[in-house]
Amino acid sequence: MTAHYQITGTTAAEISANIETGVRLGELPAGAALPAVRALADQLGVAPGTVAKAYQGLRQRGVVETAGRNGTRIRPKPPVTAGRAELRLPAPPGALDLSVGEPDSRLLPPLGTHLAALASSADNPVNYRSGGVLPELVEAARERLAADGVPAEAVTVTGGASDGIERLLVTNLRPGDAVAVEDPGWANTIDLVAALGLRVVPMSVDDEGPTPAGLRAALAAGARAVVVTSRAHNPTGAAVTARRAAELRGILARHPDLLLVEDDHAAELSVEPLHCLAGATRTWAFVRSASKPYGPDLRVAVLAGDAATVARVAGRLRVGSGWVSTVLQRLTLALWRDPEVAERIALARQSYADRVAALLAALAERGLTGHGRTGINVWLPVPDETRAITVLRDAGYVVSPGAIYRLASGPGIRITVSPLAEEDIAPLADVVARAAAPGASATLSA
Repeated sequence: MTAHYQITGTTAAEISANIETGVRLGELPAGAALPAVRALADQLGVAPGTVAKAYQGLRQRGVVETAGRNGTRIRPKPPVTAGRAELRLPAPPGALDLSVGEPDSRLLPPLGTHLAALASSADNPVNYRSGGVLPELVEAARERLAADGVPAEAVTVTGGASDGIERLLVTNLRPGDAVAVEDPGWANTIDLVAALGLRVVPMSVDDEGPTPAGLRAALAAGARAVVVTSRAHNPTGAAVTARRAAELRGILARHPDLLLVEDDHAAELSVEPLHCLAGATRTWAFVRSASKPYGPDLRVAVLAGDAATVARVAGRLRVGSGWVSTVLQRLTLALWRDPEVAERIALARQSYADRVAALLAALAERGLTGHGRTGINVWLPVPDETRAITVLRDAGYVVSPGAIYRLASGPGIRITVSPLAEEDIAPLADVVARAAAPGASATLSA
């Protein structure tokens, strides 16, 4: 598959950069086999060790993977491209786009009043010495976390949930370490783990969260960290129940040195109560983002955890970007304190729950079992993703292919309910029934 792309370079850095260029330009597609180390070394006139070092660097950056006897290949959606989201095709004109996973913009709280208040009170500009985590935001975060049963021994602020997760992985793991991620699971997390040079280990998930068998298998495969979505799991809508949390805690207690990361990205938008795993291991962190409830552009998340883990994240932030803008921190605090915003969030939470329930009921009436305990998405196992997406697209609906979120689990499609009105539900369910072949045997996990 590399016949049309000529790899060049005389140093490991030049060779790896040239391969990355081929990937970025699409001339080395996912799955393309790279030449054997000795063959490429002979071709370039360099030592085999030089090529081996180039390949090693590419593996650590998540660009290539070693496929046993099949040699070295370009991995699916390497981090030098746009990532797995690139698999989602643009919506044609006139189609109802149910693929994007965005909250309903009509339900987001307006920010103008609070931004105006911040502008009028910003008399003294923040400088390098005064920037940092706002104590009043930490205090408010501790109260909100404690109300949900999350111990807040230490708290810091990151630029969103993914930023917090990245810093946790970077400060606690080394390239080549294995990370257990949910399968199906959030595409960005899968790509992030690979981009950091870490090894992705799939962990099966059902409606109650990661399965005990899936967690055990991931730990047996050498996972040194596990990332768990507390509720509103993307794409399945799973939420960790009290029973499942107890089961998972029992397993995790036997691995005290494991890094446990919990992602509560939906937070106030979830109709399901939180059953957290915080403290099940010695090294743990709980990340809660403001983006889903209050707006995707509000790149703020609070990160709680044991003192050492939080200190590592805060230290890494300090020597990098420094701190999350205090303007955004103050805006987040103002939104938390506004009772009208709280009422709006409650209405949004119920609206999403109603739309998910209506779609699941409509699918059930047509013989299909979808998944969506909480959140803004419905996950539907299908026997053939390509056929399902094509039939829906031809009928004017765009959904997200399950391949974006899957590692070893079975095929499916993700439907975001945010753009749906009540009158859209039945017609959509009719088309989905045709697209998904009623009675198919596909299940949530492989």
